[in-house]
This record gives sequence, structure tokens and C-alpha cells, in this order.
Amino acid sequence: MLKRHKRTRGSVRLPALSAAVLSVAAAAFTYTSTAGAVGVNEVTGRSTVPSSESTKTVRYDMGDAAWQLPQTGEPVELSGVVHYPADLGTGRHPLIVVMHGLHETCADRKADAARTAAQRSGDDAAYEAASAKLFAWPCAPGTPALPSEIGYDYLARTLAGQGFVVVSVGANGINAASVSGDDNASARAGLINRHLRMWQELSSKDKGELVGKFTDPATGAARRVGFAHHVDMRDVGIMGHSRAGAGATWQAADSHRGQWPKGVEVKAVAALAPAYNVMTEDMSNYTITKTPFAIFRGTCDGQVGGEAFSFAADAAKGNLSGFHRVAIRGANHNYFNTQWSPQSRQVASADDATPVKGHLGQCTDREDAAPARRLTEPQQRRAATTYLNAFFRRHLLGYTGKDQVLTGARHPDSAITEVDVTVAAP
Repeated sequence: MLKRHKRTRGSVRLPALSAAVLSVAAAAFTYTSTAGAVGVNEVTGRSTVPSSESTKTVRYDMGDAAWQLPQTGEPVELSGVVHYPADLGTGRHPLIVVMHGLHETCADRKADAARTAAQRSGDDAAYEAASAKLFAWPCAPGTPALPSEIGYDYLARTLAGQGFVVVSVGANGINAASVSGDDNASARAGLINRHLRMWQELSSKDKGELVGKFTDPATGAARRVGFAHHVDMRDVGIMGHSRAGAGATWQAADSHRGQWPKGVEVKAVAALAPAYNVMTEDMSNYTITKTPFAIFRGTCDGQVGGEAFSFAADAAKGNLSGFHRVAIRGANHNYFNTQWSPQSRQVASADDATPVKGHLGQCTDREDAAPARRLTEPQQRRAATTYLNAFFRRHLLGYTGKDQVLTGARHPDSAITEVDVTVAAP
């Protein structure tokens, strides 16, 4: 049964979450956020670092060809940017893995300009040549990689401030590879599991590939961070944007749980504007009934249509852990990633929303959704952060204080936009 709750100007009645969902969340509660307290919950082993603590950031990079796609052997990087509480305390913190979707891989400004010129002139050959440079991997000598993985720093910092360790991983190699459709989703799931395997070894044994690999993002200087025994690999969240939303769904699917590294348990998965392979021949590759699942999409998304919601609903049929659909009015596709957004002035950044003729400041999507006021980059990210933060805190920390946000009964961003929330009751 679906319960739809749309923001109105009047009061909204709060529907209670099911007993099954509440009991699962209560059992998962292992984090205490008490101002001034730094220690460990003796019952749960979870760190009690307060949410007001500051955060820190490190990077790791094993190289542009540190992993090869199982399907094709094409090279993929093993890199990530990590946001974490400045004080890790003495307990463990849930881990959230974030992955970006399909976008240009190399910040080649000359190629970007050449592609734009070729598009205007209708020169297909020149367009393809320029695109090949923009989607190369590894990038040509002297050409920097386009750092899509740092595009979610705004979200990762917020989550780290709540007690999570958040790693946003690079997937440029997959973007440049030949895999598509289900193979693309499978490849992204495989890369997520590859990173989880490294974190499991580091957390449980203080050994493995990540040891000695952390560096300062600004200076490149080596940084020693005591993640060992401070990351809870049995309380993991996954978030994927665009094609990585499909990859995250594939990774968390019931039929693929056996592929999770030993000692890893995924407790929540979020798909942000997911680009699913709607022509898949086997929905079991995406079906999630054992893990809390949330899908987000903007009403002005110029790349992913409304089929994302219906596909995710099919994938979540029978989900007994909680399924949330969140539609953000006036949000597009690219603004969720700062590196894909115009204010970054990054190569290939763009506003993908469709303008509404004769209505300045209004936007729609490629399916002519109802016009909405176009959100600014900060506004869109604020709305996304509000709901993603509530979702992960609920299902990884057991925090119930934002339940009304997750059910659509309360709308903390109502001054910015309308957010329609649909909750599937088990």
C-alpha cells in the first residue's frame, strides 16, 4: 500500500511508521549524540562523538588503472575522498559510500570548446573527436581528471558532522569504458564492493591497501588517520547519483548480497536521480526487499525521466524495511554534483533543466512536468541534504527525530520548494 503525503499550506497529519520498521530501526540504534560527550556506548560499541564536532578530510588514490572491469579488462581508478569526524572517539562509526554517475572524465578545456563549436556547426566527426578526449581514461598527459567525486563534499561534510565516515569514490574509468545497461550497473556495484573490501580490511585489521595511502587533499602530504577499529562495516550506507544510482540499487539487491565482502552489511541505500536500464530483462538484479531504500528525483531533471520512480517502485515491491520516494520541485539533474554545475566553471558543467517559454525562472523536464520555480544550486543541495541526512540517520543510526520529514508530514525546506514524499508501508 502506498501512502502519499504532499506538502500543503495547512496542517499535515503524521502517519505512523509500521511496527516492523520501527523495531528494525530501534535494534540498529547504536549512536548517541550528546553535547560534550566523547567516548563509547558500552552496550553498542558506537562512538558518542557529538554531532557538533568538526570534520576533517583526506584522500586516497591507488592509481588510474588500479582495478580492471571484470567484463572487459578496461582500467578503472581506485580513489576516494573521505570526510570524517575530527575526533573519532573510541567507538565505531557507520560508513557511507557515495558514487557519481556518467559525466566527462577529463577536464580538457580545448576539447570542450572544440566540441561546442562542432555541435554548433553540425560537424559530427569533430564532435566525436572532441568527445573522445573528454571521455578518455586515463586522461592525456597534462590533462587533469575531472574530479566528479568531490561534487558531493557539501553532503559528505554534513553527514560526517553527524558521526558518519563518508567516502566518495571516483568512477571515471567506468564512464570511459564500453560497458552499458545492466553491465554498467554491475560494474559500478563491483567497484563499490572493491572499496568496501579495502575498508573492511583496514577497519578490522589495520592492514591492506589503504594503509599509508591517505593524503591531505590540499597539499598531498601523507596523513595518518586512525580509522582502524573505528568504522562499523556492519552498518554501511550506499548512495549513487545518476547511473551510479542504478549501480547502488544493483549492489544492494537481494540477489547480490552474497557479493558483499565478508563482514560487510549494507543497511541503507539511496538512489539520487538514478538512470536505470529500464529495458533490463531481469528485475531481480535490482529488487530490494531486505534493505531500506530511498529514491530522489527533481521535477526539472533534464536527463532522467519519471520512469526512475516507477522502476524503483517495482524494484522495491515487497520491501519490509522501508521505501521512500522523494520528488523535489524545481530540482534538475546536475546541481546535485557541484562539479557538474555552472557555478563551478568546470569543464562540461551545465544546467540541464528545461526552461518554460514565456515564464522566466520556471523549469520543467523532458516530459513536460508541471512548471516549477527553478532552484538555485545551493537551494537544490540544501533540499537533497535535508532528506538524505534524515534517511541515513534513521536507518544507520536509528535516529527517529526526523521521521516526520521522511514521511512527508513535516517540510523543513518549505520556504525553498515543495517536496513530495511517498512512503511505502510494509
